Amino acid sequence: MKTTGKFLGTLILFAAFIFQSFATKYELDKNKSTLNWTGEKVVGKHFGTIDFKTGNLEIIEGKIVSGSFDAAMQTIVCKDLENESFNKKLVGHLNSDDFFSTEKHPFSSLRINRAKMLNANNYQFEAELTIKDITHPVIFNAEVEINDSVVKTKGTMLVDRTLYNIKYGSGRFFSGLGDNMISDHFALDFVLVANAVTETASTAK
Repeated sequence: MKTTGKFLGTLILFAAFIFQSFATKYELDKNKSTLNWTGEKVVGKHFGTIDFKTGNLEIIEGKIVSGSFDAAMQTIVCKDLENESFNKKLVGHLNSDDFFSTEKHPFSSLRINRAKMLNANNYQFEAELTIKDITHPVIFNAEVEINDSVVKTKGTMLVDRTLYNIKYGSGRFFSGLGDNMISDHFALDFVLVANAVTETASTAK
């Protein structure tokens, strides 16, 4: 009887371990997700959108453990300039080597390495952001809502563009810019909606 009891106990522990080692994968719903950018300068600001290419999150026991997102940089759009000529000129400049070099570097990516739950609805994420094939660590907070079939996250990431060799109009690198000076930081406001698709074995702890 003792041997049987020990065997059943071991079996239960093993089953619990197997259950915990599986993660639910959520794939980004591009139709419901948004990525908005805002860049400021001395005399105002510009803002617009960028489309996601792909994205996913991995959930274990109701908590985010990892994730990966790619943005298609050639989809960048300006929303504040109504004049078609000015709008086209700005977007062309953003696609150029002065900014994102989208022909050479068509995608930017975010890889989540660590997700810390601050409370039931908020996380702090440690990730790696890659722009123009240059990668730097970033830390940002986001509101998170998780259920069995959908994950929704909403937050803002502030990016130092000069770290990614985007120095055009930067007061740190050029003098005498006057009203042409552009902030070294731009904001990315995101809303991510991801749907559960499958369960896969995971080595996350």
